[in-house]
Amino acid sequence: MVSKPPQGDPVQDAPQVSGPQHAAAGLPAVRHSLAMAREQMGVRRTALTLLRVNQKNGFDCPGCAWPEGERRHAAEFCENGAKAVAEEATLRRVTPDFFAAHPVADLAHRSGYWLGQQGRLTHPMYLAEGADRYEPVSWERAFDIVAEELDALASPDEALFYTSGRTSNEAAFLYQLFAREFGTNNLPDCSNMCHESSGSALTETLGVGKGSVLLEDLYKADLIVVAGQNPGTNHPRMLSALEKAKANGARIISVNPLPEAGLERFKNPQTPRGLVRGAALTDLFLQIRIGGDQALFRLLNKLVLETEGAVDEEFVREHTHGYEEFAAAARAADWDETLAATGLTRAEIEKALEMVLASKRTIVCWAMGLTQHKHSVPTIREVVNFLLLRGNVGRPGAGVCPVRGHSNVQGDRTMGIFERPAPAFLDALEKEFGFAPPREHGLDVVRAIEALRDGRAKVFFAMGGNFVSASPDTAVTEAAMRRARLTVHVSTKLNRSHVVTGARALILPTLGRTERDLQGSGEQVVTVEDSMGMVHASRGRLEPASEHLLSEPAIVCRLARRVLGEGSTVPWEEFEKDYAAIRDRIARVVPGFEDFNARVARPGGFALPHAPRDERRFPTATGKANFTAAPVEYPEVPEGRLLLQTLRSHDQYNTTVYGLDDRYRGIRNGRRVVLVNPEDARELKVADGSYVDLVSEWTDGVERRAPGFRVVHYPTARGCAAAYYPETNVLVPLGATADTSNTPASKSVVVRLEQSATD
Repeated sequence: MVSKPPQGDPVQDAPQVSGPQHAAAGLPAVRHSLAMAREQMGVRRTALTLLRVNQKNGFDCPGCAWPEGERRHAAEFCENGAKAVAEEATLRRVTPDFFAAHPVADLAHRSGYWLGQQGRLTHPMYLAEGADRYEPVSWERAFDIVAEELDALASPDEALFYTSGRTSNEAAFLYQLFAREFGTNNLPDCSNMCHESSGSALTETLGVGKGSVLLEDLYKADLIVVAGQNPGTNHPRMLSALEKAKANGARIISVNPLPEAGLERFKNPQTPRGLVRGAALTDLFLQIRIGGDQALFRLLNKLVLETEGAVDEEFVREHTHGYEEFAAAARAADWDETLAATGLTRAEIEKALEMVLASKRTIVCWAMGLTQHKHSVPTIREVVNFLLLRGNVGRPGAGVCPVRGHSNVQGDRTMGIFERPAPAFLDALEKEFGFAPPREHGLDVVRAIEALRDGRAKVFFAMGGNFVSASPDTAVTEAAMRRARLTVHVSTKLNRSHVVTGARALILPTLGRTERDLQGSGEQVVTVEDSMGMVHASRGRLEPASEHLLSEPAIVCRLARRVLGEGSTVPWEEFEKDYAAIRDRIARVVPGFEDFNARVARPGGFALPHAPRDERRFPTATGKANFTAAPVEYPEVPEGRLLLQTLRSHDQYNTTVYGLDDRYRGIRNGRRVVLVNPEDARELKVADGSYVDLVSEWTDGVERRAPGFRVVHYPTARGCAAAYYPETNVLVPLGATADTSNTPASKSVVVRLEQSATD
């Protein structure tokens, strides 16, 4: 049986709209998951595959990075996880005949949804300079082409090596090793576009750029604050953890500009009671204005300071630095300014304070709603201040919990995928492999696009992902990519990055997580790190989609042998044959991975050390946890304008669009919608169902326009609006980034609504 892809590119700008829902999951999630899985995989393959997702002897879901507990349900996956697996294990195929029938110019006019629905790539494909379509190419010739272009560079720093979060630990370690032996630290990755702000803030304040809680901590917490995050769509398995936390007595505060169905009520599809009734999750919903989070936490800190006995003075004295300067700034927080910045009422903030003071163990979770603003880093530092005040770091049931998106995005960084590597990591590489890695910092995503745009970079190599669709300033990004001499994408499925090419282009098809990986020493396993620092094995069982696929480690090893030649000090051939040999080297280079092979062989894997959590030891410049004091910032919106946040639909994961519905928000069969508060819409004279162009306004004076969006009256925070990416990435300038982290500021875009020519 071969599943057929859709024949025509469906219209995405004429959605049907109903009211938002107030509960997530339940029977609709089960039906939708199974329907999509059967459509892509067939009945038997669906059963064989889904029952292996996130199991101790199965494969890690290629979707989000939420951790698995010790005890696992037989169906340890969510709706969006089922969609991710179905798209990878699909029976649909993109063969050389497909490319022969579709010139690149034709594919460039197709939607990302249509491209992704065509199926799995089966052969290496090459677009020659001046050619109008891809043709099949041998692996040997493909590596020769990459070597030709890399050898022709004036400097290794003219090459860019991008990484997506789905790459395994083994592949990521090899990839950065190759790039550094080649001679560059140009290792931009998807972290640069999402949680870089978290890493920057946490490294400065706590000394470790990762979360400090484990899954079990959620079950011990008294209070969980979920800020700038929609787990019902982006991390659905988090809802069952929140449900269990509630059953254990935790209370939950949700801080978000949009009401989210999953945080209102969760109908757990794994229990009969959950399917019927569900559990209310949020105890207090703070419908904050976009970008007002720093002001909220600053005022809460002021109020804690003013409450007798509320500060954990022993913890502050023994374990922190910078308290006095922080306290002076916090005490200066102004009620009127905070209410203006947040859109909240005094009563709502006082209720939140009451819950904070009643909690002995508090966790704050956040995602991109906090990380993609100009002032994201000081916002997250203020969250850390909030936790430090009451000793909520290094205590069971308490801590920081940045919820990472893509599976193994955190592991990639641990393995050295970073444009600004620590000297100690480079020292360890040099000692282990006998070459001197470059010490000059490389380019992150935004600076990599600038280098392509300006002709300072000429080769772009992507290990997974959909770089063109994920990046900001779409027109600038696409023009920059087309200036490259060569663009290369290691991929499982077709996406837009394959049709926005350099003078030459390669598509290198690779194994997916679901597939069996056989190498010279036998069947291989890979490893991943989840959002809470747990490392575990992943074993694919399905037969590969094509006999012409190579694994990601094999691709890196063969490329390295071809480019670096006999002079390389790295045993690339040995690494390709046996991934255990890679893990042995990781164990000697990366702290926390000692005895890697033995520890990962245990069911469930192991937790990486985290000094603040495990020892209340803070490896910062001061040797203590650092309080910080930064001016309060929040976006100011001119009259007649709205503040737009970009977000995902429920039928989407990152740039992968599984379908055209956003069930929880009541949007069906379309994506070009803008959610606007009805009162704002009346003031702006835009009717529900009318069509507008979104025009962003920035200080550079350049007009950026996203045309033809249907207005949907929706209960957003006043003055705020929301629309899906990547369709709205065009509105975000390349230079509009967070201070310190350089993350695109996609969550605070000032826009005006203009009547659309399509209306």
